[in-house]
Amino acid sequence: MPEATKMWAPRLAMDQLAPAVAVGLEVADRLRSRKRVTAAVDASVQQTDFPPSASWEPHSLAQGDTGLALMCGYLDSCFPDDGWDVTGHGYLGAAAGGIERMAWPSAGLFEGMSGLAFAAQSLSREGTRYRKLLTTIEGALLPRAVALAQDPALQQFGLAYGQFDLIAGITGIGTYLLSRKEQDGPTGALLAVLRGLVSMTGQEEGIPRWHTPARLMGDESLASRYPYGNLNCGLAHGIPGPLALMALAIEGGVHVPGLRDAVERLACWLVAQRLDSAGDADWPTMVPLTADWEYGRPDTSRTAWCYGNPGVARSLWLAGRALNEPTWRESAIDAMGAVYRRPTEERGIGSPTFCHGVAGLLQITLRFAHETGLPLFARSAAGLIEQLLALYEPDSLLGYRDVEPSGGRVDRPGLLTGSPGVALALLAAGTGVEPTWDRVFLLS
Repeated sequence: MPEATKMWAPRLAMDQLAPAVAVGLEVADRLRSRKRVTAAVDASVQQTDFPPSASWEPHSLAQGDTGLALMCGYLDSCFPDDGWDVTGHGYLGAAAGGIERMAWPSAGLFEGMSGLAFAAQSLSREGTRYRKLLTTIEGALLPRAVALAQDPALQQFGLAYGQFDLIAGITGIGTYLLSRKEQDGPTGALLAVLRGLVSMTGQEEGIPRWHTPARLMGDESLASRYPYGNLNCGLAHGIPGPLALMALAIEGGVHVPGLRDAVERLACWLVAQRLDSAGDADWPTMVPLTADWEYGRPDTSRTAWCYGNPGVARSLWLAGRALNEPTWRESAIDAMGAVYRRPTEERGIGSPTFCHGVAGLLQITLRFAHETGLPLFARSAAGLIEQLLALYEPDSLLGYRDVEPSGGRVDRPGLLTGSPGVALALLAAGTGVEPTWDRVFLLS
C-alpha cells in the first residue's frame, strides 16, 4: 500500500481545485446572510414532502445555528482574515440562546449540548476563546453523560437506537468528549460512556444486546417492517458508530477494561453481515430478526455516510487501524471499491448533501485518500467533485438543494441535509487545512 500523506493536502488536479474552492466559498458566503438562511427555511417548509424535517432549531447541529457555527469554525481555519470568526460568533450566540431557553435540553450531539460544545470548540482558535461558554456547557453536560452511560436501561436486552447511536445517543456524546480527552472532567465522563458501550456489546443466546425490538423503534413503518426487531448497520444510527468511537478512543490512548475485546466483537459481527451484490461487497441497512430469534434476510442499502458501505467501511478501517488488523482494513477498501464500481445512478445518493448524498461519500473518500495513498481514492474523489460541481445550482437560494426520494428539490440551510455540508466537503477537498469538523460524523 502506498504511504499515507502525513499533512492534509488538496486531492485535486489544478483544473478542479479552483472551481471546488470557489463554489464552496460561494455557498458558505450565502450562508453568512441570516436573511437568506431564513428564506431557505421558509422555502423548505413549502418544498418538502416531510414537513417536520424543515424545522429550524437554533440549538441543533443537524438543522440549526449550531451547524452553521461549526461550518464557520472551519472557514475561519482556512481563511483566518476573512471574518468567519465574527460570523460564527453570531450563529454560536443564537445557538447558545436557543439551548438556554430549553427547560431540559438534550445532551446529544446533533440536537443538544454536545453539538453546541463541539461548535464552540471549533471556533475557539485552539482553545483561546469561548472558555467560559465551554465551562458552562460542560457543567451541565458531564453529569448527564455519566448518568446516561450508567442508566440501567442501557444494559437491558434490546435498546432504542437513540440510546446508543451517534445522532442522539451516548456515542454522539462520547464523540465530543473524546475531542476533550486532555481535560480531567470530560475524560472521566468519556470513560463512563466507553464502559457503558463495552457492556452493551455483549450477547445473550447469540443475539447482541444492542438489537432494537419493534416496540422501541419509535416509527410505525419500521416496527411493521421488522416486527421481531432488527440490528442497525448504519453509521448514523447503528453499531458502526460505537465501533468507530471505541476504535478512535483506543488510538487516542484511552483505556477501559474490555474495550479492545468490544471492538473486535463488533468488527467481526459487521464483517459477517457482508452481502454480495453482483459479486461486490454490500452492507445492509438493517439485519432483521425472526420469530425464532435468528437473523432474517436483509435488504441492500444506499451508498451513503448514514447507511451503506461508506459508513461501515470507515468504521472497519478505524477498527483495523486501532487493533492493527489488516483484514478489516482490506474489507474497508474492498467495500469502498464496490461503491465506486457501482454506476452513479445506482448508488442511491442523488442528493448533493452530506447525510445521504454525494458530499458525505466525498468526505469519506478524502479520508481514505489521505490515509492510504491509493490512486483508487484520488481518482474517485475527482469524480465525486465533478459530480458535485455539476449539481451546483447558482440560481437557487443556497447553491445546493437536497433531493428527496420523490425527486423534489428542497432549500435546506442545515449541516446534515443541506448546503453547509456540501461547502465543507468541497473546501476539505481543495484546501490544505485538515477538516477536523468531520469528527462529528465519526470520520476522524
